[in-house]
Amino acid sequence: MDVLSEVLSGCRAESATTGRFTLHPPWSLESTGLKGATFRIARGAPYWIQLHGMAPVRIEPGELVLLPRGGGHVIASSPNLPPTPFAHVLAEYGMRERGEKPLVFTHGDTGPATELFTTIVDYGPVAQNSLLRFLPAIIHLREDDVNLASCLAPTMELFINESLNRQPGWKLSAARMGDLLMVHVLRAYLLRHRDTEPNWLRGLSDPKIAHAIMLMHRWPEKPWSVPGLADEVCMSRSRFSARFRELVGISPIAYLTARRMERAAERLRLGPVRLADVAEQVGYGSEKIFARAFRRWAGVPPSVYGRQAT
Repeated sequence: MDVLSEVLSGCRAESATTGRFTLHPPWSLESTGLKGATFRIARGAPYWIQLHGMAPVRIEPGELVLLPRGGGHVIASSPNLPPTPFAHVLAEYGMRERGEKPLVFTHGDTGPATELFTTIVDYGPVAQNSLLRFLPAIIHLREDDVNLASCLAPTMELFINESLNRQPGWKLSAARMGDLLMVHVLRAYLLRHRDTEPNWLRGLSDPKIAHAIMLMHRWPEKPWSVPGLADEVCMSRSRFSARFRELVGISPIAYLTARRMERAAERLRLGPVRLADVAEQVGYGSEKIFARAFRRWAGVPPSVYGRQAT
């Protein structure tokens, strides 16, 4: 049972921006936040990263950082340096954070350099607003967590360096690299770490809860109930409900509703479709009840969402 593959099946990169930054201390750069998940790995000197409202974390060479929600943060050669807005540095080189070209620049003074490889991956609004926003704000993997020295780090560096040459197909190659990175990083994190914060990834650490999650992802249109899911995983209703909420952070039915809305959003993004058909495909016998549920989830009616997405 490969539940991680089931959950990530709808998380497919739509585009990716790559970059390689050569940074000489003292340096400090601030990003106000990015649209997409941000992967970073460095060679040379270590650096620090601090998300807004969190303590700074020291990142050693060869370690990988994932910001699933691309939140605002500062990267620096040492903590407490006054940061320069990242956008200002890019502007000096005539670049934008989400431009058509890979980002390459040198910044700072003359000290030992940190060479920072970055990939910013846009997985689309459905994955970004559902799966990714429930992950930890920062995922920090050390070199032995994912065998970076012999596998993932050189692969990421190779793809980024290749993208800098802008050979035919580099955009698609960068996007597929984003898919590969997400699977490997979350698998390593799942196997080696134990979150204290509830989220769906933590739910996969319990085989019975993982099985229930798989059922809801594979067949969201079925008339699942808490007693029915509990029977499927051989748990009592009360124990299943409590354990699910403990690990995932929401009730099984809330999770099922979110999964149904994700699938509905995916269908609406494909083009015009009868709302009654979408409602039926995600387990709703009533178009009106589906429309109310979708509006609570997306903030707009399904008809408006469909027009905005196409």
